[in-house]
Amino acid sequence: MARYRNLALFLALAAIWGSSFVAIKAGLDYFPPVLFAAIRYDVAGVLMLGYAAWVVDDPVPRGRGEWALVAVGSTLLIAGYHVLLFLGESDPAVTSAAAAVIVSLSPVLTTGFARALLPAERLTAVGVVGLLCGLLGVAVLARPEPGALLTGAVVAKLLVFGAATAFALGSVLTRRIDAELPIETMEAWSMLGGAALMHAIAAALGESVADVTLSTTGVLALAYLSLAASALGFLIFFDLLDRLGAVEINLVSYVAPIFAALTGWLLLDERLSAATAVGFALIFLGFLLVKRRAIRAELPRLRTPGRRRDGD
Repeated sequence: MARYRNLALFLALAAIWGSSFVAIKAGLDYFPPVLFAAIRYDVAGVLMLGYAAWVVDDPVPRGRGEWALVAVGSTLLIAGYHVLLFLGESDPAVTSAAAAVIVSLSPVLTTGFARALLPAERLTAVGVVGLLCGLLGVAVLARPEPGALLTGAVVAKLLVFGAATAFALGSVLTRRIDAELPIETMEAWSMLGGAALMHAIAAALGESVADVTLSTTGVLALAYLSLAASALGFLIFFDLLDRLGAVEINLVSYVAPIFAALTGWLLLDERLSAATAVGFALIFLGFLLVKRRAIRAELPRLRTPGRRRDGD
């Protein structure tokens, strides 16, 4: 029963996070992009802080190291990632599926940054090929032509790539900091700190509440992103991370684009282009090459259905 439970939660998380790209796309018709992201994490941060206060003995970071973790989470994992993602998705040429596929490069980039910034790790020749394969997938998606490198569509897709890069770099930098903090506490304070930074960026860009158009669709998109994609999504993620481990949970990034494409087709009439499919295949191949050792180590357990992990 535990295997079916894990599979159901895995698919639910992929569906929630995949469809969140569609919710972003829908909400951007009614909210300025950066302000939209900021309000999303105002709500999600308060909810996550409440959850942290419930499950953690001390939900407040203590000491320089713990606050350094929160600072990295706020600036890169929340603000940097979402500012660039929401700005990129505000371009009509960037479909929900294309954005999800580019973001799925994050696990590959994370490994690349880890090999560069963590002394105990290094990237092998095959790993380099995998990283380059993933980057090629992004290039196929962006399809930059020499005479049109600064066109809106290319720039927007590069912004989404920047979002994936910010998230990957933030993930690695948190591992370099010599401090430990419960993930619930780090997420809560990072969300709140990231929301504050995004409000400042929105103000600097001239965005204001006056630019918001009240509508049922906009409110539903905001509610879905705040409650389902952020609050509920991270709770499922924490549970699966403990049960499945980092390798298997990374695969969510490669299932989410499928749900993004299906949801975008059903709700926004978006079409899946050949470039999106090829880009996805290249990025996934890059993941398999970069993570080949970890995947190989996981195969014996996956081939033994009766074996149970601690906590199952």
